[in-house]
Amino acid sequence: MQMKFRRSDFPPDFVFGAATSAYQIEGHAHGGAGPTHWDSFAATPGNVVRGENGARACDHYHRYEADLDLAAGIGLDAYRFSTSWARVLPRGRGEANPQGLDFYDRLVDAICARGMLPFVTLYHWELPSALADLGGWANRDIAGWFADFAELIMRRIGDRVHAAAPINEPWCVAWLSHFKGAHAPGLRDIRATARAMHHVCLAHGRAIAALRALGMTNLGCVTNHEYAAPADHSPEAARAARTYDAIYNRWFLGGMRNGEYPAEVVEALGPHMPENWQDDMATIAAPIDWLGINYYTRKLIAPGPSGLFGDFEERAGHLPQTAMGWEIYPEGLHHFLTCVHELYGHGLPIHVTENGMASEDLLQDGEVEDYERIRFLDAHLAEVFRALAEGVPVGGYFVWSLMDNYEWALGYDKRFGLIHVDFDTLERTPKASAQALARALAE
Repeated sequence: MQMKFRRSDFPPDFVFGAATSAYQIEGHAHGGAGPTHWDSFAATPGNVVRGENGARACDHYHRYEADLDLAAGIGLDAYRFSTSWARVLPRGRGEANPQGLDFYDRLVDAICARGMLPFVTLYHWELPSALADLGGWANRDIAGWFADFAELIMRRIGDRVHAAAPINEPWCVAWLSHFKGAHAPGLRDIRATARAMHHVCLAHGRAIAALRALGMTNLGCVTNHEYAAPADHSPEAARAARTYDAIYNRWFLGGMRNGEYPAEVVEALGPHMPENWQDDMATIAAPIDWLGINYYTRKLIAPGPSGLFGDFEERAGHLPQTAMGWEIYPEGLHHFLTCVHELYGHGLPIHVTENGMASEDLLQDGEVEDYERIRFLDAHLAEVFRALAEGVPVGGYFVWSLMDNYEWALGYDKRFGLIHVDFDTLERTPKASAQALARALAE
């Protein structure tokens, strides 16, 4: 099966890549990495499917050379990866782990050696346990701790990375993990949530300042987005969808780009926010060079039964769904490219830093015929092309993910990869989508 687009359909400098994250693929039990709050979250019954964790994952720590060969074989221009805070600083602060620094040094060199651009995200959710013990993202001091980590790791590899962003998907770091309790640390506490929502933005700003002090350029942010539509025609559903959109889609970019949070969310979280939080907004809104948006689905939103702030009911829609139960709604990607450009971009290039789907992906006779993924990528790239034609400065598109991996609270059940991973043998098999993408990029 062929993809509908070719590389030549896009601007000559448009970047095609694939993305991964450290804890999901590396194998955290190796190389002197310290414990994380994901290890303890997974060890608590009921949090993660079968109690699975990232101790071995895809063993990318030992297999990165072969994995990068597969990425280069697809014809990718760039590889987006993350660094593990606990691998570099096993206790989050203090003495660095030489093995961790050496690993990322080798990894960046290997990416460059294959002619790909290294896009690095410094934090993709694996908080060192020692910092979780001190309150984690609810503790204001984390902004300084994170800036110190950013300075340490980028002093080692920053001279070779093409682009860097401090934190992947701050909504997941703060709201999903502290309000909904679905990710580590698994809290359901509005006070901790309000603090985490602010401190993750402050950590972003402090890290940007630390990287600028190193002389780095091409720094950005990576936020995740869901298209929030009212579940019915009632005023209550419309109001709930607007609030959902404010929390999910406008809080973090509002702070990082415009120096202000959505008023309706501030009104609700205000009593729980850190003292004098307004004084941090100039730091949070430090100038950056590009925006990254992660997009997967839309949600049909109605108010939840309690009537309390943040209580939403997500209703099933009529569109086709991925194996995650997420509706496939490519038009939502066009929506976010255009509105992010208009409201927050101020002329900056925008990268689609994650887009992809989970499917069943059965390996049969050495092949994985994931034709639905090919159709998914085609449909979303068509929306990227539409945005480009309308003048939105889209600079790149990254598929999530290069390979099947540890899907957080869902363990190893959900497969997003272009490359199939047998989690027993760790054998890699490029899927039909990887082959189709390679043909499209070669033309």
